[in-house]
Amino acid sequence: MLYLSRTVEFSAAHSYSVPAWSEEENLRVFALCSNSSGHGHDYKLEVMVKGLLNERSGIVVNTTEIKQIVKEFVEKELDGTFLNREHPYFQDHIPTTENLADYIWHSLENRFQGCELQRIRLHENHYLFSQKESGSLTQLTRKYHFCSAHRLHSHHLSPEENLKLFGKCNNPHGHGHNYFLDVTIEGEPDPVTGMIINLADLDEIVEREVLVKFDHKHLNLDTEEFKELNPTSEVVAMVIYQMLQSHLPKLHKIGLWETEKNYFEYCGPSELR
Repeated sequence: MLYLSRTVEFSAAHSYSVPAWSEEENLRVFALCSNSSGHGHDYKLEVMVKGLLNERSGIVVNTTEIKQIVKEFVEKELDGTFLNREHPYFQDHIPTTENLADYIWHSLENRFQGCELQRIRLHENHYLFSQKESGSLTQLTRKYHFCSAHRLHSHHLSPEENLKLFGKCNNPHGHGHNYFLDVTIEGEPDPVTGMIINLADLDEIVEREVLVKFDHKHLNLDTEEFKELNPTSEVVAMVIYQMLQSHLPKLHKIGLWETEKNYFEYCGPSELR
């Protein structure tokens, strides 16, 4: 099985509100997104399909056809619109990132020939995207940022072994990174709010449980979590998952960007069995 994808961009406006709620309740739940005048985004939509190789042509399907199908759908229904006011579906469903991803999935699911829709990923901005994949629940990923120093040094290795394995990263004084943290939750969007989780609640939990403990800290010296652990990015990702798991029952995975080139992901112990 081969997988291929195309990316299409579009712009749309929207607002979040539940008509049956008071203005105060909408503001409490949706914050700035409850502004009735609306706000907007430049969305980036990634569409991935899967299929078998055609041995005669050497391709699965012409990617131009995928682009045309997706672009035609987007231009007809989404691009340049105020979703709540102009789109029939979103007049009755709040156009959250999750609901919008779900709608796009179901709209495109049966439109391709010679291949199957495997995944759609909708980026609302650099810090938020929703994903729908074949056979899976909807996912929402929120990106956070923190700055930390660390020293890579294992108590199970000799000084010589540590230096050989970690090189400059074994510097006794440590070194630092601008970490980006992806927190992914998975579930069905709430039928009323259109959200898997209230973003304000998610932000508060991640801030309280992770960011205030790690941001502008030396992981080896200033945190309880790494007093006895070597704070490699693999270990940091696992520890953050454990820190958040009891507070986020729908937590699916943690992604940690140490640099633009180094990314680490942890999905919980069940994924390793």
